[in-house]
Amino acid sequence: MDLDFGLFASAFALGFFIAMPVGPISLLILKRTVAEGVPVGVATGLGAATADALYAACAAFGLSAVTAVLVDEARLLGLIGGATLVWLGIGGIRAAGRRIALPEAAAAAPARGAVLPAYVSAVGLTLTNPLTIISFAGAFAGIGLAAAGGALAAGTTVVGLALGSAIWQLTIVAAAGGARRFLRPRLLAAIDRLSGLVLIGFGVSALLRAAL
Repeated sequence: MDLDFGLFASAFALGFFIAMPVGPISLLILKRTVAEGVPVGVATGLGAATADALYAACAAFGLSAVTAVLVDEARLLGLIGGATLVWLGIGGIRAAGRRIALPEAAAAAPARGAVLPAYVSAVGLTLTNPLTIISFAGAFAGIGLAAAGGALAAGTTVVGLALGSAIWQLTIVAAAGGARRFLRPRLLAAIDRLSGLVLIGFGVSALLRAAL
């Protein structure tokens, strides 16, 4: 069986454009890259791409029962994701104070152990992000067509979408990592505060949508 490069390209573009809209996940990648370093930013970006790939796999391999549960439980997932965003936002605001009080400690490279938690938290947060659920709910029908082409077509779709998402997430990391070296502690603290407030805003919005 030959690889369908047209299907791969379509899936790549879909993953790229699903990930592109500026939302809480993009902001979290930007914040972590600036505040904690490129390795943590990369781990966060790859975690988001992994979650996108999991959603795509459910659709491409015809796991209709799983996708139905995810869509039906969007309210519960929205509550979890919203609460997590609020918690992360509060953490960002608190980090701003530590950055000014202890600039040398705040600027130090993050511990190697911080990379895995960043990855795992990004997977969970992207899976529970209402914007991700809405985006994939609209794309499920199109992705599901890949299942008709067999396992190779389904696998091609998932890999293409995952790579498209990862490329966008890592583009954010590259841009933020390049700017990070020029930022002073007070400006970094201001970024921590602003991003924290925006994350709280995203979280409260998600909680309100889920509650109504």
